[in-house]
Amino acid sequence: MKIICVGRNYADHIAELNNEKPDAPVIFLKPETAQLRIGEPFFYPSFSKDVHHEVELVVKINRVGKNIEERFAHKYYDEIGIGVDFTARDLQSELKSKGLPWELAKAFNGSAPVSEFVPVSDFADIQDINFSLEINGETKQQGNSSMMLYRINYLISFVSKYFTLKKGDLIFTGTPKGVSAVQIGDKLTAFIEGKKMLELFVR
Repeated sequence: MKIICVGRNYADHIAELNNEKPDAPVIFLKPETAQLRIGEPFFYPSFSKDVHHEVELVVKINRVGKNIEERFAHKYYDEIGIGVDFTARDLQSELKSKGLPWELAKAFNGSAPVSEFVPVSDFADIQDINFSLEINGETKQQGNSSMMLYRINYLISFVSKYFTLKKGDLIFTGTPKGVSAVQIGDKLTAFIEGKKMLELFVR
C-alpha cells in the first residue's frame, strides 16, 4: 500500500502559503508507516517545532491500474474518507530553500491519519462534497471538493501514468486554506458533510 498526496490543489491554500499555482498536479508520496490506526494519537515529532494540520478528502483505490484514461477513472475507486496531512512546516521550508525533496517534512511516522471510508454512492456528486476540520471544537478548515484545481478522476489518470495503482492505495487530494500549527494536547476532529469521521489527539 502506498499513500499518494497532491499538493497545491486548492487556490486559496496556494495563496495563503505564497506558493505558485502549478501547471500540473504536485505529487509526493508517504510510506504506509505514515498512516495512523484509527484511535491512535499523533505524537509530535522531536525534529520540528511547527507542525501544521492539512485536512484532505482521501480516495481509496479498489483495483490495479496504470495509464488510466480519465473517462474510466471512476471505476478505480468506490470509497472516500478524510485524513490529515501533518506537515513539519519549519523543516519543509528549510528543505525547499535548498531545493531538496519534502519527504522528511511530510512522510514521517504517523503523519497521515485516515478515517474509516464510506461509499462514494452516498454522495450525489463526488466533486461537491463539504468537509472540515475542528481543533478543540473550533473550525479551522473547511472546503468543498468543487474547489479543487485538479478533479479526482483527473488526478487518478495523471498519477497512473507514473505509478501503477494497486488495491488499497490512498490518494490524499489536497487541502483548502486555514492550515495552522497544532500543539500537544489538541483534539482534532474531521467531518464530511457534517458527519464526524475522524478524531485524534496530539501527544
